[in-house]
Amino acid sequence: MVVSASHGEGRGDARADESSPRLPDAVIWHDLECGTYTADLALWRELTDDACTGIAPAPGSGLGRVLDVGAGTGRVALALAHAGHRVTAIDLDAELLEALRARAAGLDIETVRADARLFELDRRDFALCLAPMQTLQLLGGAMGRLEFMRQARAHLAPGGLLACAIVTEIDPFDCDADDLGPSPEVTRIAGATYISRATRVLVDGRVVRIERERGIVPRGRTAAREPAWEHDVIELDRVSVAQLQHEGHEAGLTAAGTRLIAATDEHTASVVVVFHA
Repeated sequence: MVVSASHGEGRGDARADESSPRLPDAVIWHDLECGTYTADLALWRELTDDACTGIAPAPGSGLGRVLDVGAGTGRVALALAHAGHRVTAIDLDAELLEALRARAAGLDIETVRADARLFELDRRDFALCLAPMQTLQLLGGAMGRLEFMRQARAHLAPGGLLACAIVTEIDPFDCDADDLGPSPEVTRIAGATYISRATRVLVDGRVVRIERERGIVPRGRTAAREPAWEHDVIELDRVSVAQLQHEGHEAGLTAAGTRLIAATDEHTASVVVVFHA
C-alpha cells in the first residue's frame, strides 16, 4: 500500500503477545505493512454483493464465487468470506498462502499458488475478480497487465466484473532530506518487536519507488535498543485510468466506470477501475 507522510504516532499492533506462534518473516512483514489497511474493504464488499446478486447462477454451477488476486495473507479474502461469500485466493508467495489457509479454517476460501499473469483454473464462472492494493502495478508493465486482464476475462462469467485498484496521485517524500515521513508500523510477535518505517517515496514518469527500513528487536532484548535495519524496495508501475481502460479494451473487457478509495492519514487515495466481461 502506498504510504503518505504523516504526523501520526506509531501504527500497527504494538501489544506484546508472548504466546503468539513464530511466523515466517514474510508473513509478519506483510501483515504489518498491509494487513491493517481497511479503507477499501467496504467497497470490495459492495462490489462483491452487486456482482454476486447481479448474475443468476445456473443450477449446480456454483456461480457467484469471487477471485481475489494478490491475496497475500487474506486481508480481503477473509473479510469477504466472513460476509458469507465464497472466495478463491491467488498469490505467488507460498508462505503467505499458508498463513491464509490457517486463518480460513471453517470459511469457504480456496487458495491457489499462481502468477497473476499466467493462472489457469478449472472454473470459468467467477462473478467478480478483484485486484486490490495496486497488485496490477506490480506485474511488469503494460504487457503484464494485459496478460492478467486476459486471464481474468477468461475466468469470469459473462457479465462478471473485474475491479482493479491503482494509485495515480502520489506525494513523494524523502526522510534523508528532512521530509516528514509516516510514523513507523510496530508489532510484537513471540516476544520479538518488528518495526517497519517508510523512508522514501520517489516518483518518476515510469515507476513509484517505495523504500522502507525494517528492523527486528529479538526476544529478551530491550525494545529501546536500536535494531539492525534492512532495506526493502517496492516499485509500482505508473498507469493512468485512461491507459488502463485502453488496455482492458484490448483484453476484451468493457469499461464500467471508476470508484474512489479515499486517502487516510497514512495512505494515499486509490482509484478502482471496473470492467465488465
